[in-house]
Amino acid sequence: MNEGERVIDNRSESRFELATGGAVSVLVYRRRADRLVLVHTEVPESLGGRGIAGMLVQAAVHRASSEGLTVVPLCPFARKWLERHPQAASGVSVDWGPPPDD
Repeated sequence: MNEGERVIDNRSESRFELATGGAVSVLVYRRRADRLVLVHTEVPESLGGRGIAGMLVQAAVHRASSEGLTVVPLCPFARKWLERHPQAASGVSVDWGPPPDD
């Protein structure tokens, strides 16, 4: 990632986004009462392996923390990332819901 590139909370589109290398990575969410539901993460293949999707999830957790929201990781990537990085979500409530069908 280059200087000046950062995750933006595009509330009008209900997504966190990061533009880099002429492409945009996104984490789509829905705000439901006191919950921030993480729906879908998408990073262009050309940007894979740089930790961008994790940065998007971290931005969502930061927003949830600052607004007192519960994170609901429906997105399989976000769920796995949060499971692997429990310290990242230690300041927020996470509703894991039922386990996904694998």
